[in-house]
Amino acid sequence: MADKTSPDIRAAAHRLIDSLPLNATRDDVMQQIYVRQCIECGLDDAKAGRVVDVEEVRRGFGLNK
Repeated sequence: MADKTSPDIRAAAHRLIDSLPLNATRDDVMQQIYVRQCIECGLDDAKAGRVVDVEEVRRGFGLNK
């Protein structure tokens, strides 16, 4: 989906809704918006270098490979 300040947000919302099955519910729409937002935030974090190495995460949870 486009940036929330982008003038193309309406077109992105239409594309998202058009991609759902005809029997989609409001909850389905909200879930897709939420998932898309989480992915976009994660991509923004990665681009900005706000990441943690997977090995560090594993150590934090006491997990081995």
